This record gives sequence, structure tokens and C-alpha cells, in this order.
Amino acid sequence: MQASRKALFLDRDGVINIDRKHVHSVAEFQFQEGIFELCNAAQKLGYLLFVATNQGGIARGQYSESQFLELTEWMVHRFHEQQIRIARVYYCPYHPTQGVGKYLYDSQDRKPKPGMFLRARTEFDLDLASSMLIGDQLSDMAAAQAAGIGTAILLRPGAAQTGISSDRHYVLDSLQAILTTFFS
Repeated sequence: MQASRKALFLDRDGVINIDRKHVHSVAEFQFQEGIFELCNAAQKLGYLLFVATNQGGIARGQYSESQFLELTEWMVHRFHEQQIRIARVYYCPYHPTQGVGKYLYDSQDRKPKPGMFLRARTEFDLDLASSMLIGDQLSDMAAAQAAGIGTAILLRPGAAQTGISSDRHYVLDSLQAILTTFFS
């Protein structure tokens, strides 16, 4: 039996919220302009929505895993208030060289490795070739390629040019541009 569900994977910092380096509290968290509209449109087109995020701040001891989980619960609730369902939040609290204690670990879930996407594929019977990822780092693009995700979009506000890059991903400068290009 072939997987038939498609997913939209979102990186957190820099895609869902403004990246302020290791955001771990509601006071620091500011949603990106257009994120709710984009997710709503993707959901209407049948995409399951996922968050896939490296959380190096946990690994480095800058905030706790419980602080991250509390913020995540708040964030998912804000999406729910907009009638947007986040199917699951995948996160990697490990770092291969800068982790402290149990978080010093070379995890298959840490992007650019594809572990989070491969787990989602198994747990939700996803067709990754029909799925999309929006990220703001080249490690997101590499992870998408390694997982076989069909469309990877690099969000680069202020990008001088947009379009397809030689690395087999799209570069767009805003969530609005992504919305109109892929979900309208």
C-alpha cells in the first residue's frame, strides 16, 4: 500500500516565529507575518502540518526541555485558535559537539540529517515526495533532500532574487510569496 498523505513541514525559528536566537518564552515569541494564512491555505489543500525544529539552546543548557515544551504547547494553541491543526511538533534537543550532559549526542534527528522527517513518514503514513518543507537554513534544505521531500523552500527575507536554486530548492523572500506561489 502506497502512502497517500502529504505534509507541510515548517521549521520554527525564522519560519513560524521571528528568529531571535534561542527563543524559549512567550514574551520572546513573535509569529511571522503571514504564517497563519499560509498554514490555513495549506491545510485546505489537504496538507498535514508539522513543525520540525533543531533546539540547540536546550543542548547548550540555555533553557530547559520543559521550557521548550511549555512554549510549544502555547504556540500550538495559538494555531488551534486560528483553526489550524499542527499534527505534531518534532524537535531535536541534541548537539553533536556543543551539547551539555545527555544532550551531547550526534542525533539522526538533528538537521541536516533527515530523522525527524523519516519518523513523521512512518508515524503518519506520509508521501514525502508529495510533501513540502519551509526552512530558513541550508541545513533544512539538506535534511529535506536527504529525506526525499519533494519541494523545499528556503525563506530568505530580503533575498535579492527568488526562484529555483542550483541546490534543488526554491528561494523566496516572504511567507506571502510562498503562499501565492504554492498555495493559491
